Amino acid sequence: MKGLSQLINQRDWMSDVRMKLLAGPLLILMILGMMILPLPPFALDLLFTFNIALAIMVLLVSMFAEKPLDFAAFPAVLLFTTLLRLSLNVASTRVVLMEGHQGGDAAGKVIEAFGTFLVGGNFAVGLVVFLILVVINFMVITKGAGRIAEVGARFMLDAMPGKQMAIDADLNAGLIGEEDAKKRRAEVAQEADFYGSMDGASKFVRGDAMAGLVIMVVNLIGGLLIGMMQHGMGFGEAARTYTLLTIGDGLVAQIPALVISTAAGVTVSRVNTEQDVGQQMISQLFVNPQVMILAAIVMGLLGMVPGMPNLVFLIFTALLLGLAWFLVRQKDQALVKEEISAAPPPLQETPEASWEDVQLVDTLGLEVGHRLIPLVDSRQKGELLGRIKSVRKKFAQEVGFLPPVVHIRDNLELPPNTYVLSMKGAEIGRAEAQPGKWLAIDPGQVSGELQGTPTQDPAFGLPAIWIEASQREHAQVYGYTVVDASTVIATHLNHLLHRHSPEMLGRQEVQKLLDKLGDDQKSLVEEVVPKAISLTVLQRILQNLLEEDVSIRDMRTVLDTLAEFAGQQKDPNELTALVRIALGRAITQQWFAGQEVLNVMGLDAQLEQVLVQAMNGNGAMEPGLADTLMSQAQQALERHETSGEPPVLVVQHSLRAVLSRFLRRRMRHLVVMSQAEIPDDRTLRVSTLVGGR
Repeated sequence: MKGLSQLINQRDWMSDVRMKLLAGPLLILMILGMMILPLPPFALDLLFTFNIALAIMVLLVSMFAEKPLDFAAFPAVLLFTTLLRLSLNVASTRVVLMEGHQGGDAAGKVIEAFGTFLVGGNFAVGLVVFLILVVINFMVITKGAGRIAEVGARFMLDAMPGKQMAIDADLNAGLIGEEDAKKRRAEVAQEADFYGSMDGASKFVRGDAMAGLVIMVVNLIGGLLIGMMQHGMGFGEAARTYTLLTIGDGLVAQIPALVISTAAGVTVSRVNTEQDVGQQMISQLFVNPQVMILAAIVMGLLGMVPGMPNLVFLIFTALLLGLAWFLVRQKDQALVKEEISAAPPPLQETPEASWEDVQLVDTLGLEVGHRLIPLVDSRQKGELLGRIKSVRKKFAQEVGFLPPVVHIRDNLELPPNTYVLSMKGAEIGRAEAQPGKWLAIDPGQVSGELQGTPTQDPAFGLPAIWIEASQREHAQVYGYTVVDASTVIATHLNHLLHRHSPEMLGRQEVQKLLDKLGDDQKSLVEEVVPKAISLTVLQRILQNLLEEDVSIRDMRTVLDTLAEFAGQQKDPNELTALVRIALGRAITQQWFAGQEVLNVMGLDAQLEQVLVQAMNGNGAMEPGLADTLMSQAQQALERHETSGEPPVLVVQHSLRAVLSRFLRRRMRHLVVMSQAEIPDDRTLRVSTLVGGR
């Protein structure tokens, strides 16, 4: 029975798939059949009614869509609905010209109703109404929608590189994952395709309006000729009969066309928000009581002018005043609730001090000014909390341990737009962010200037400008990397986490790393800690690695190396050097991913000999030699980075630790590697010399 049920479900699913695949071809065949085969009046009634219902459904879907991609099939729907109307026009024209002499219902009840009831049987009125509908559709709605679609397509294509750069920036900062990045890139491409398709699809509606005019003229002239010449009708009788039928035919096609054109205008003219068009209009039109009061005053003054329809104007005056009173009452109630929630609690007797009053220092803290509170308030849909979680997750995946939780609090003593990042109670970063605005960061190759507040990117010190949201797309077109305030703070936090990672790695984190190795590596862990070295020494070694941006994810290699050499060597610095050699392939991969030839910086042979002698002597450099080495290394690093190569200096193994500590004081991003750390299958090429001519 279970197998039979599965077989039935599979057959139903396959049947459903076949119906979806055949829906498009069947619709096209039906449309072509209506153009070729004669249809009875009753079939025309059904199809005209279906056309009207379909137009209303399309309009409602476009109204309730929150963003254009929610109705991505609209260009294709526009094409099919246009073809459906034209095929109905062809089918109804055939029936009108062949059977129109029999009376008003010869072409069906729907055409008769539109030709008699809606225009009162007056063909002159019907003709005027039809022409007005065509003008509204052709000159106003369709033309405006077509222009908006054209401009939207152009700006969307121009903004694509900037949007792709923003996605890459979020991905590199750890704010989104690879799957989210792929999804957002696909959405950007779909938006470009949608607006490009809408630019072409809007021409269908314009052509449909022109075809409606031509069909009306053909029906009028052809009906008069057929009525008088083939059926012996008088001019007046033929004119009345065929004109009413033609007008009914035109109206029953033009009204759905007008509805579809309106749907196209709504789709391309909307602004992307989390609300549909109806919600946007209500929430933005009927929100200010002052507007309602001023409008009521104007309507009341007009209602008191003699000769005006006073009752109608006064009714609307009363409605506007009532709406204003309702809005004012709502605002007062909201203020009362805020005051009640903000009111201080009643005075109580102060309790005795206890150990619960002792506040321990948070490892990581974020303090924000009062204007930045909405960014960290989940009730106000603040995005910063989620991005901080993403930063911590990506840090753990890249560096190898989980950073502490970031404790967030507001600080009214800070300037309104200022935030402070602290570690163990000490400030490690401070900057400003402007909610509601976007930071346009200059990566060095922008093609235009922006209006805004000049500043610097707090994470990397790049020149930047705080701009309004309206300039965002222009900034992306110019080549700026554009991010919002939450992304600025999260990127700054990510940068500081990497920079201060050694300070965050405590004994508890090291113990959790050992516990994570699990039962499979239990013997290895016990051999190293505490038999060979203590937990404190292991912590110092891992901190040394983090100090030079080396990931500690490969704990097995670290422990294997310590198990081999810890019995011979107890100095944490020497053990760190041995661990670096074991991790050499990973370190090389970090800076030279996929490169067989490694273009690095090197020391001039004479300078290297002097340094070796100095280290072998008293173990310290003379002040003059130190100044010369620092200035020459800085110049070489600038030349090396100009050529686009990684900032890596390769030296003798005995010099690596000393030079790294010395040079990285001023050049934090410089990487000093030992020749022993380079894998044998990589070719080393010194492209820049420190101290060379």
